[in-house]
Amino acid sequence: MLAGIQTKPIVRRTLGKLALALFAAATAFAAPVQAQAEDITVWSWRQEDKAAYAKLIAAFRKHHPDINVKFEAFEAANYNTVLSTALAGGTGPDVVQVRAYGTLGVGKPDYLVPLDKTTVPEFANFPDSAIAAETMRADGKLYAVPLASQTMLIIYNKELFEKAGVTPPNTWDELVSVSKTLKDKGINPFGNGTATAWQNETIVGALLSSQIGVQFEQDVMAGKADFTDARFVGALTKLNEIKDYFAPNFSGVDYAASQQLFAAGRAAMFAGGSFEIANFLRQNPKLKLGLFPSPVAKAGDPKLVALYYDGGYAINAASKKRDAALKFLRFVGTPEFGTAFSNELQNISPIKGVAFENPLLKEVATLNQSAMSYIMLVNFRYQEPTGSVLLQSGVQKMLAGKATPAEIGAEITKGIATYYAPFKK
Repeated sequence: MLAGIQTKPIVRRTLGKLALALFAAATAFAAPVQAQAEDITVWSWRQEDKAAYAKLIAAFRKHHPDINVKFEAFEAANYNTVLSTALAGGTGPDVVQVRAYGTLGVGKPDYLVPLDKTTVPEFANFPDSAIAAETMRADGKLYAVPLASQTMLIIYNKELFEKAGVTPPNTWDELVSVSKTLKDKGINPFGNGTATAWQNETIVGALLSSQIGVQFEQDVMAGKADFTDARFVGALTKLNEIKDYFAPNFSGVDYAASQQLFAAGRAAMFAGGSFEIANFLRQNPKLKLGLFPSPVAKAGDPKLVALYYDGGYAINAASKKRDAALKFLRFVGTPEFGTAFSNELQNISPIKGVAFENPLLKEVATLNQSAMSYIMLVNFRYQEPTGSVLLQSGVQKMLAGKATPAEIGAEITKGIATYYAPFKK
């Protein structure tokens, strides 16, 4: 009896524990699985973009709250070295900001994960030329989602033009006339100097594209012309004629001084890239800016700007979080990202359907519809001596009176001929 009395509570307790265990197990199966957040890292050379990326990443996390993104930016001048060292050592970020064209700035394809429209359907949102820019020359495969485009054109100060009574020129002769009028009225026509080598290439792209022409580029790429062609040499000759309207003592004026001259309202025009717009307005928010493309040789010729794509995002082949990295890349390819990117950073996204808030960016996007390549960067910056280095140093010499346009064309052709088969004759 006693035994019977003592046994019943034990059985009840045992049954109770079993029931609780079964309930807990059932509850565990029924409860939603708590996904564990993943952390991915993104590397960039754009330190100045960190604040904007905090907003862009917040927008990404609304779609993917289970992925944390750490944006790390490095000094632009050191970025390639830091990145190459990391990739060669099998480390580095999950998502890599890469350059466009040639080797994409990483040296060889093995470091990145190949992409296509099955893995990133958002490639359908980009023009073919943007996708081609993120294709590695060594194997012809696509590795990155394009990020931005840059346009070479002429930026002008509307108030100084109005003060001098001039309007944006359409032809080269009109550009010379406008420049002369500005100078006669005590206004520096151009802020540009030539002491910083790379600025000479931007000057050529901004001022001469309409005279060099799309057909010349097509002929060069088809092996039917080289840089001794009359269309290229003739355009350089025009540039030589207008140098007297550049910044005073232009051969000693570097890039920073050129920018300052224009931003301070002490020069009426600046031959450069669309990337200058945000910088000028940061330095002087009161500036009233306008834009126009490279002036044509004669009325009726097509007006052109020079365009290139400026980097993209790729996946590090050593990343162990490829799925999360791929979700980030797919977001970067959406009009939602493109619109936010353009309006936060005042840069041109190449994604179709982007809505620009800044009327100047909207104008650049319209000018981009009639463009030729920024020819040396797009086609001849993959082997030494690059077309860019040859053009930059050549124009510097020509504008300093140390070489003729024909000599520069011959030097460029000879340099590129060391690796470009159509020029080897």
